[in-house]
Parts: sequence; C-alpha cells; structure tokens
Amino acid sequence: MSRNYDKELPLSAQNRDVMLSDSDINTILVNGAQISLTKLRRAKNTDARLCYYAEIGVYLEVSLSRGAGITEETLNTLEELHRLATYEYMNTRKQKSLASQ
Repeated sequence: MSRNYDKELPLSAQNRDVMLSDSDINTILVNGAQISLTKLRRAKNTDARLCYYAEIGVYLEVSLSRGAGITEETLNTLEELHRLATYEYMNTRKQKSLASQ
C-alpha cells in the first residue's frame, strides 16, 4: 500500500501530494470572489451583503500572501472586485438609509 493512503497513519503523518498548481489557486481566488460579488448583488438583507463583502475581502487578503503563487493579474482583478463590492455594499446601505428617512 502506498504511503500516501496508509490508513494506519494519522493524516498529519502521511505524505500527501499537493494537487493545486499556481494557476489553479489564482483561478479559485478570482472565481470565488466573482461568485461572492454576484451573491452580494442578489442578497436581500444587510447581514447577507456584509458576509459576501467580507468573503471578497478574504480572497483579497489571501492574494497578498507572498510565495503563494498569486499573480499580479490575480491581485489586480481581486482589487477591482473588492472596489466593486465596496461600491455595491455602500450604495445599498445609502439607499436603505435614504428610504427610511
């Protein structure tokens, strides 16, 4: 039996191969942020919008990790998605505030 799948060893002691390449992590970050932005735009309440906004912030934060294989293009894309999310979130808060006056 291969050491990679040895059921007698705890997972932390097993030699596990990383399955993601640098391009995969970039794709995951951008796609995840795009999905969160779409959900933010569709959300019906402030708490949900805030959660999706925070998710986009996490994707951006992860992209700042040095040595993680994050490309400059991914970083720029995530910064733009975060900027759009900030606008969307703040605009809906502003509209809600004006409607309640």
